[in-house]
Amino acid sequence: MEIQLGGKVRTIDVERTGERLLCTIDGRALQASAVEVAPGVYSILLGGASLEARVEPSASGLRVIVEGHEYAATMRDPRQWRRDRGAAAEAEGRQQVLAPMPGKIVRVLVKAGETVQAGQGIVVVEAMKMQNEVRAPKSGTLERLLVTENQAVSTGELLAVVA
Repeated sequence: MEIQLGGKVRTIDVERTGERLLCTIDGRALQASAVEVAPGVYSILLGGASLEARVEPSASGLRVIVEGHEYAATMRDPRQWRRDRGAAAEAEGRQQVLAPMPGKIVRVLVKAGETVQAGQGIVVVEAMKMQNEVRAPKSGTLERLLVTENQAVSTGELLAVVA
């Protein structure tokens, strides 16, 4: 597939074997391990280096944040992207929404019992003077909301449940 990342068009092929990824980027082979540690947050081991990548939907495609650097990404053929991912963009079943980092809840965007869409913001967490919107991993009903505004949260703390 072709992806435009940071203004450059790249040809990317990804083959997954368990947690191991074999990636070919512009004909150059790379081996990596990637684990989704929270919805849209990936822990990646690449060449002995550990990276965290956040992938969020945006109006023009995807917003990718790696090690504090933000990149705009668009698929040259989005149908191929969906086909290659097996059309599994949304999580299945009841999903827990976890705090991606320690911080403070500065805004609650939805109430328990409300219907949410995949990628819709649920709460805003402030950490190190930056605000991060935590989004729904799937479309459904916000079954439980376990935080309130001005509440401190730890990494991995359960914020909400979407069913």
